[in-house]
Amino acid sequence: MSTTVFTPADHARMAEALRLAERGLCSTMPNPRVGCVIVKDDRVIGRGWHMRAGEAHAEIHALAEAGAAARGAIAYVTLEPCSHHGRTPPCAGALVAAGVKRVVAAMTDPNPLVSGRGLALLEAAGIKTQVGLLEEEARELNIGFVSRMTRGRPWARVKAAASLDGGTALANGQSQWITSAEARQDGHRWRARACAILTGMGTVRRDNPRLSARGVEASRQPSRIVVDSRLELDPAAHLLADGSPVLVAFAREDRARRVALEERGAECVFLPGADGRVDLPALFGLLGQRNINEVHVEGGHRLNGALLEAGLADELLLYLAPCLLGDTAQGIFALPELARLEDRTILRFHDIATIGGDLRLLVRF
Repeated sequence: MSTTVFTPADHARMAEALRLAERGLCSTMPNPRVGCVIVKDDRVIGRGWHMRAGEAHAEIHALAEAGAAARGAIAYVTLEPCSHHGRTPPCAGALVAAGVKRVVAAMTDPNPLVSGRGLALLEAAGIKTQVGLLEEEARELNIGFVSRMTRGRPWARVKAAASLDGGTALANGQSQWITSAEARQDGHRWRARACAILTGMGTVRRDNPRLSARGVEASRQPSRIVVDSRLELDPAAHLLADGSPVLVAFAREDRARRVALEERGAECVFLPGADGRVDLPALFGLLGQRNINEVHVEGGHRLNGALLEAGLADELLLYLAPCLLGDTAQGIFALPELARLEDRTILRFHDIATIGGDLRLLVRF
């Protein structure tokens, strides 16, 4: 594998491939989002991106557009070309058959079935390969896929809307609406890119949410997951109304309630943990086994705190409104009292933006 320095032209082509990959942001799961640009004589002759699982990969679309001109061309792809037969044939083999002379990949594929094998197949065919161009950007685009492949569990994004003094709801539970309509709409875009939305019974009981992506372009709806230790979910709840997949994780058996939920189409999974609560690490392991890449958490302070204590919260998507709710308001996380400041949880800012009249923070643990 070559370590040649990348040129400005290389950077520009890979940046275009990443923009193509973003078109599959809400549709490729459980597959990664991938884009491909094929260049010959400094001219783009083929473009493609992976649109949805089970359909052609980015390289195949780009090769189809390039046609016979692909021979002797350069392929820029945001993820190492696959080398195994899944639901579609391997892309590395297609690039070899097309006769490209060079392949530049943003990153190696974290999937153990590929992980270097695609590049090795290309090199064995005499194709020059390079990897690592705009790798950080490519990894961010597929942060959930990387998490599932390397940790066996999805990437968990905890979303919260709060006042400047950290209140997410009044003491009586009222929370609609703290932030602006623009912030709420932006939240639906984050829902649309997730594989699943996770919530707890407190939120369902208080808000009776649908947990769907609305008002945004979405070719599919994320599945819904409810942490419901005692099987208290009402079979008439909104999130069971549209027939989309709903998984209910519970810790205390109640056959009558379970049957009532199953008759409404819910899947109930028994995952008992300590103190009669749902075993959250076991739940996330199960989600990883079920090819869930990104989980968008919209719960209350108790569920948020439990996820943080279990080491399962990866980032906080926080919308801050320019208002104050007072010290009796509910907070973002229910956590044990600290006796020492040194024990505080340290986070780092990843992205800051203004949405409508609110501030959006993406903060990583």
